[in-house]
Amino acid sequence: MVKKAPRRTAERILEVTLGLFNRFGEPNVSTTLISAELNISPGNLYYHYPAKDELINALFDRFERPLHALLGAGDDVRDVEDAWFFMHTLFELIWQYRFLYRDLNDLLSKNRRLETHFQAILKNKTRSIRALLDGMRRGGALHIDAREIDATATSMVVVLTYWLSFEYVRDPRNALEEHNAQAALLRGAQHVLNLLAPYLEPTQRDHLLKLSDAYNKEIT
Repeated sequence: MVKKAPRRTAERILEVTLGLFNRFGEPNVSTTLISAELNISPGNLYYHYPAKDELINALFDRFERPLHALLGAGDDVRDVEDAWFFMHTLFELIWQYRFLYRDLNDLLSKNRRLETHFQAILKNKTRSIRALLDGMRRGGALHIDAREIDATATSMVVVLTYWLSFEYVRDPRNALEEHNAQAALLRGAQHVLNLLAPYLEPTQRDHLLKLSDAYNKEIT
């Protein structure tokens, strides 16, 4: 039987750090805690990541690459079914790196690289949502004045970006724990997509409500 090669220490460090950041919040996790969780010496940790910001930046890079690829899929959305799948997939990725959104303002205030990159992410999210709206409008699923697209896209991006912060404020002890993932993701996707309800073609609005009802039953 061929033994699997041991995972590289640097990869293990990132995986454990992500779990700790997601659970406790980045400001509450020290490099000493990370070392103890990994059962390695602080020197071993510093050999791979000499500063905590390097851990944060490495995790951010892991998030940013698939995010940009996913946002490109906004161009292919034509109806509510497409939008539902797109939004849930987007929230699933955000959930995997939820510490970035839970501690967003704090992280941006002390990390210049994250500050500039998140500004680019906001622009890319907005572009993607505009493309989604335009595709649904051209496909007949959405009846919206072209002059309303920018404001609607911005509102959707605001909810998308700060939804997990809202969840955390509502229930700081439980909101971002793993067992709440499905409910949190569902609520976020629903609230973003509900901003489209006034503009949806009637059968598309009914379909959105049916999708919401089905998922609500699944998590209750």
